[in-house]
Amino acid sequence: MTNEHSLIRGARPLGGDPSDVRIRDGVFVEIGADLDAGDATVVEARDLIALPGLVDIHTHLREPGREDAETVESGTRAAARGGYTCVFAMANTDPVADTAGVVEQVWRLGREAGHCDVQPIGAVTIGLEGERLAELGAMAESAAAVRVFSDDGKCVSDALLMRRALEYVKAFDGVVAQHAQEPRLTKDAQMNEGDVSGQLGMTGWPAVAEEAIIARDSLLAAHVGSRLHVCHLSTRGSVELVRSAKAKGWNVTAEVTPHHLLLTDELARSYDPIYKVNPPLRTADDVAAVREGLADGTIDCVGTDHAPHPMEDKECEWSAAAFGMLGLETALSVVQHTMVDTGLLTWEQVADRMSAAPARIGRVSVEHGRGIVVGEPANLTLYDPSTTRVIDPADTASQSRNNPYAGLELPGTVVETYLRGVRTHEHERATA
Repeated sequence: MTNEHSLIRGARPLGGDPSDVRIRDGVFVEIGADLDAGDATVVEARDLIALPGLVDIHTHLREPGREDAETVESGTRAAARGGYTCVFAMANTDPVADTAGVVEQVWRLGREAGHCDVQPIGAVTIGLEGERLAELGAMAESAAAVRVFSDDGKCVSDALLMRRALEYVKAFDGVVAQHAQEPRLTKDAQMNEGDVSGQLGMTGWPAVAEEAIIARDSLLAAHVGSRLHVCHLSTRGSVELVRSAKAKGWNVTAEVTPHHLLLTDELARSYDPIYKVNPPLRTADDVAAVREGLADGTIDCVGTDHAPHPMEDKECEWSAAAFGMLGLETALSVVQHTMVDTGLLTWEQVADRMSAAPARIGRVSVEHGRGIVVGEPANLTLYDPSTTRVIDPADTASQSRNNPYAGLELPGTVVETYLRGVRTHEHERATA
């Protein structure tokens, strides 16, 4: 839809009282009860939750180089279906997004697709090799205006190099997003180290491999006065370390994935590589801890770590399979199931964890995460929390099918998504 004047009728902003929301020329211009439609296109939204457009701080779009798994076009369509109006595209493409030229290419592909804004993440090191810093300043000064840098998929394990990166990004208010994984502690690791890995005979991935890097890098960030963001935090110890860092006033933020809010390492007993992910699915106690951390604000936001893979990379034996799961189209449903329906978060807090906080961390809060307020950009998600659906991997805009929720019944449906007043997704609603 390209109509510049829309009236959203009877939605519930942040789960509150029903209200009409008028959008004109890409901006919220009027909010109130029983507004006159005039020449507006009317959208009946009774009983729908209205949320600010969601922002994903951690998405893999695979382009350039792995268009067999995902493209910017298909990935952003999946994002819009999930209620997202902005995604941050990770740098582990081919070629790696370690130069101004590559990040600008990804940024322009996002603008051309138009389904949601794409903000590229730049690599910390050249080729993700962990040896020399990439062109951080050039990427920051490019048209893409990169502010988040990460070697995600690999850890910046060299402490001196990590310190230098943290020092460098201070000049332009950047942040280093660390994939916390001490490589020497996870060599050949296949799943979480614990009772299940011992029983299955799989090489274990200890929680301390994540926690040691978080502890080290929090100290480094405090030492140089820079910003650290912890990617896909997954253990109780990690939550406690971030909580401690924040209590000291250090500039440390963190994200948790939807799958770490719901799934546990018990699923590995199936030997189905759909459940193979980095960091691995952890224990039920870890799941409880990350839920608590997200609820109390220790964990700032939800990052999907949407990681598409072609079929042949997942339909093979566990040890040969790629790490990663899809997440964009199911994230809000998983958050409702694990956090809202359990009473841990309100819808207002969901808007913070899935829109305002990631926009703030990624420095895109001029356009995103602004709230449903007169004068703000009309980035909007309309969500029906009353529905349920059985997840079908074939029902997706992604080019990949590695959905860990296949066959599960999850609540909620993203009914419509708007990017600056333009509808980017519409789900057909049943009529009485």
